[in-house]
Amino acid sequence: MPHDHSHTHLDPEFGDRRVSIAIWANGILTVAQIVGGILSGSLALIADALHNFSDMASLVIAFVARKIARRPADERMTFGYGRVEIVAALINYTTLILIGFYLIYEGGMRIIDPPEVGAWTVVILGGVALVVDTLTAVLTYSMQKGSVNIRALFLHNLSDALASVAVIVAGTLILLYDMWWVDPAITIGIALYILYLAITEIVGPIRTLMLGSPPDMDNRAVIDAMRDVDGVADVHHVHLWQMQENEAALDCHVVLTDGGWDRIEDIKAAIKGRLKDEFGIGHSSLEFEHENRSHENADLYGHGKSDK
Repeated sequence: MPHDHSHTHLDPEFGDRRVSIAIWANGILTVAQIVGGILSGSLALIADALHNFSDMASLVIAFVARKIARRPADERMTFGYGRVEIVAALINYTTLILIGFYLIYEGGMRIIDPPEVGAWTVVILGGVALVVDTLTAVLTYSMQKGSVNIRALFLHNLSDALASVAVIVAGTLILLYDMWWVDPAITIGIALYILYLAITEIVGPIRTLMLGSPPDMDNRAVIDAMRDVDGVADVHHVHLWQMQENEAALDCHVVLTDGGWDRIEDIKAAIKGRLKDEFGIGHSSLEFEHENRSHENADLYGHGKSDK
């Protein structure tokens, strides 16, 4: 299966300005919601504020990571700095999970003893949050086509818009029907959604940091493509991983036939060409072995059970 690495590329500085605007908008909204939540007694509003704060943190992380990731490889970081975005995402999702559990606890306590809530403050700030969440989604829409992390921010802000709608509904129900329990109930709903979002998305960064193979790549097809090159007898000791968010890498041992050994440079070029053209693997390290002197009982993946 070909691995699609086509992306939409915007000017980096232009993209940075968009993210910067989104950071300021979410920061101002977060402060306003926390103050409003304290003054009105609305836990749902504070929950939405914490969610927006996590979005602002995500935007800050993405902004800083975009800057750092552009640094070239050096003697300390020979693979470059691109993985800083993955580390930042892992930190962000872990924080989201902790926030989600805390909000469930607080919401449960308030269901037992629901406080009085200033409903008008909730409705007004919920409306402002809806506008800011929509603005952030619009600012990151075109950028999300070329970055998994920015796409996560875009989807996150769409979900925030839905959470803001829920806050507005809570305030309206309190105004119309005096349903005080709705505020902590919606808080728990928002918290459960935060947990769902964080737990499902944290899998990707963990997989990348564990040097897992790209999730949308057919490993068997990659191996078959290398074995199909004329002069190749077999491959083993395969390592396939993501160097950065959008850059797959491979190293392996390639066993050549007797005739293939005489054409080693041509075979290497053919393999690298297939890996690049069919699977988007631009970085590959190949170690060649003659079939009469190759490792015996070698595992296909990793470096297990190999001997001469």
